[in-house]
Amino acid sequence: MSTPVQILVDADACPVKDEIYRVAWRHEVAVKVVSNSRLRVPEHPLIDRIVVSDGFDAADDWIAEAATARSVVVTADILLADRALKAGATVLGPNGKPFTMASIGPAIATRAIMADLRSGMSDGMGGPPPFSKADRSSFLQALDSALVRLKRQV
Repeated sequence: MSTPVQILVDADACPVKDEIYRVAWRHEVAVKVVSNSRLRVPEHPLIDRIVVSDGFDAADDWIAEAATARSVVVTADILLADRALKAGATVLGPNGKPFTMASIGPAIATRAIMADLRSGMSDGMGGPPPFSKADRSSFLQALDSALVRLKRQV
C-alpha cells in the first residue's frame, strides 16, 4: 500500500487554515499544522498540531524533513517551497499559486532583489497586496485539484 497523502501547513502566518481543514475533511487527508507557538486547531483525528522550538527556521526544517512526494505543503515562504519541491512535494502558496521546479528559481531571485531593495530604503516599500476572496477561492481550487491528483497516484 502506498504512503497516505498528507497536508503540511506552515501555519504561523497562514491565512487559509480553515479552508485547508474543510478540504482535508472532505478528502479524508491528514493535516499537520506546524508552528513555533501553540495555535488553535480543531479537535479532529485528521488534524495534528506540531509545535516546534522557536529557533530560526525550526518550523521550516520540520516541514522540509516531513515532505514527500505524497505531501501538499502550504507556505508563502519561498525558501521552504524550494526545499519541499526538492523533497518531491506539491507546494501551494496561500493564494493558490503553485510553486514548481520551473518557477522557484525566478521566485528566489526576485526575493533576493526585493530584500536588497528594502534594505536600501528608509521608509519601506510596502508589502504584498491584501489577501482577497479571489485568492481564497483560487487556493481552494488548487488544493482540491492537488489532493485529487495525489490520491489517484497509487
